[in-house]
Amino acid sequence: MTFTLPNLPYAHDALEPAVDKMTMEIHHGRHHKAYVDNLNKALEGKAEYTGKSIEQLCAMVNSLPADLKGPVRNNGGGHYNHTLFWEIMAPKGRGGQPSSELARAIDADLGGMDKMKAAVNDAGIKRFGSGWAWIIVNAQGKLEITSTPNQDNPLMTGVADKTGTPILGVDVWEHAYYLKYQNKRADYLGAWWDVVNWNKVSELYAQARK
Repeated sequence: MTFTLPNLPYAHDALEPAVDKMTMEIHHGRHHKAYVDNLNKALEGKAEYTGKSIEQLCAMVNSLPADLKGPVRNNGGGHYNHTLFWEIMAPKGRGGQPSSELARAIDADLGGMDKMKAAVNDAGIKRFGSGWAWIIVNAQGKLEITSTPNQDNPLMTGVADKTGTPILGVDVWEHAYYLKYQNKRADYLGAWWDVVNWNKVSELYAQARK
């Protein structure tokens, strides 16, 4: 299996004003592409791993040989994280609302939509340096908020502080927001909720609960 850069499900300028066109062009066409290219390079000649999905590689990263662990953790994580990121965004007004099942879980597990957004934002703001803030479905089937450094993600058993199935992730690397927001990460996170694709997040939640 050779991993490929997925096409964006919308135009580069479709998420404005929350996410600007130039950031999307660079973020997708350069940063994500580099993760894919470097991941494929690291897996060359490793037949026992080239048949794995990106989710499988992330889940087994801690048990990989030393020469693969770093490349898969960084570049495989980067590929998985960004692929999810593009899918859970949509132009403002087109992302729908949480399904009734997801809305109930948000109320029961995270204290409601407002508290959930505030907690995700807080996790993103407090993530020192680069990383991600996540909503996951944990092993008990409950929603949980967490964050990871760099390109780590909650699939990475033995690496992530909290593991589970991600249904929402927001990128807080500076390259995700700096052209528009400079050092104002909180402003970026506040605006980002306008372009969340709740239809996709709800779909991911239903899949994770099966």
